[in-house]
Amino acid sequence: MTDTQIDPHTTAAKIADLRHRMDEAVHAGSARAVEKQHARGKKTARERIELLLDPGSFVELDELARHRSTAFGLDATRPYGDGVVTGYGTVDGRQVCVFAQDFTVFGGSLGEVFGEKIVKVMDLALKIGCPVIGINDSGGARIQEGVVSLGLYGEIFMRNVRASGVIPQISLVMGPCAGGAVYSPALTDFTVMVDQTSHMFITGPDVIKTVTGEDVGFEELGGARTHNATSGNAHYLASSEEDAIEYVQALLSFLPSNNLDEVPAYPFPAAPSEADLELDTLIPDSANQPYDMHRVIETVVEDFLEVQALYAQNIVVGFGRVEGRPVGVVANQPMHFAGCLDIAASEKAARFVRTCDAFNLPVLTFVDVPGFLPGTGQEWDGIIRRGAKLIYAYAEATVPKVTVITRKAYGGAYDVMGSKHLGADLNFAWPTAQIAVMGAQGAVNVLYRSELASAADPASLRTQLVEEYEDTLANPYVAAERGYVDSVIEPSATRVQVVRALRTLRTKRDSVPPRKHGNIPL
Repeated sequence: MTDTQIDPHTTAAKIADLRHRMDEAVHAGSARAVEKQHARGKKTARERIELLLDPGSFVELDELARHRSTAFGLDATRPYGDGVVTGYGTVDGRQVCVFAQDFTVFGGSLGEVFGEKIVKVMDLALKIGCPVIGINDSGGARIQEGVVSLGLYGEIFMRNVRASGVIPQISLVMGPCAGGAVYSPALTDFTVMVDQTSHMFITGPDVIKTVTGEDVGFEELGGARTHNATSGNAHYLASSEEDAIEYVQALLSFLPSNNLDEVPAYPFPAAPSEADLELDTLIPDSANQPYDMHRVIETVVEDFLEVQALYAQNIVVGFGRVEGRPVGVVANQPMHFAGCLDIAASEKAARFVRTCDAFNLPVLTFVDVPGFLPGTGQEWDGIIRRGAKLIYAYAEATVPKVTVITRKAYGGAYDVMGSKHLGADLNFAWPTAQIAVMGAQGAVNVLYRSELASAADPASLRTQLVEEYEDTLANPYVAAERGYVDSVIEPSATRVQVVRALRTLRTKRDSVPPRKHGNIPL
């Protein structure tokens, strides 16, 4: 052996060999592939993890794993990591598990080892009780590995279901996510997409054109804006990958690590009294004039983070803090469809209430709802069955439930929106609340049809009858007399009343009859 040769059996040589292998794993994607990824406005898997996690906290798992397939010449290319980076680290000091699909290796396609790595890190997250964040950027199943790829998708779906309601699951779609792969994000709690660079669909534009003749582009079919505004499959439309990751970090700050842990609490500022006083003049004198429910929410809770802001905008859902403690907020939005409930709004709110209940977050509801949206489209598409999901969600939830009726609460929609009858703990109404079977105009038409038909001056009589109805029934006091609302409060007192209510309910204990599970109308 010459002086320049290193004995491969020495410790120094073995450490050098390990470092070489680790370097290969880190640089598994070619420089050209990385360059193409950047040219598309996309970061690499490792760059995304670095942005997401606290600096220096990432611990990688299975970086030396390699596929075992020999079909179609795959044995000639066996990069370390097999196209997915997995591991654990912290976000704001709290433990999370993460996987990031690497489009620079095999186009991020899922094969056996790739799938096994994801399954392993999901099992770890469930075992230790921490959130799992999946970053999706994949060409789909690795065709060369055949049914094994499909089998691993199934294993991932099974874990998504097992972990549901136990640990928070968040999907970041940062590139293509097609075919069976889309069902993993669909099974998770929250899906975040990036405008223009991420896509989800079961069948692509080419297949659709062949089968149905429809001509549709990637963006229109399954782009981030489509899934945020039209399908409701996504919960946030990010303007960039950095924006997407910041949203996920904010989302995690409202969620416990698992369903048995305490929710995270943060120091809180006292809300300015000026904002509280503005609520006294918020409700217009005309019942038909809209106002922005966001003003109520942002006065009563701190740090409001909206979820699904572009979908079913007639209802607002999101997270906020009361005294630094997270709550879920559900609110009708009079600025859209006058705050009516429809299929999309019912399902959006029902899913959100169940998410809050799963992770022990109190539900704060603001009500201004004139009823369910009428029309054959709604009826034929199943508003009865699908609206019932919201009833089910509120009735099933055992977390603290506080409801504030700001204006209209008509008909069945009154019952549905966190009413006392569905198990709300503390219900408040503003003096502007109108709690009735229907609005005054409609009620007068039904009750006094014959009188109006025979009146000498129908318009004058109608005005008189509407005023009588509003004085008699369209107010909060009949409900207050029966205990359906616990207190009628001044709007400016809402924040203080909500604070006191949630303090009182912190020790709430509720249970349901023993059962395997209920049968929600799906």
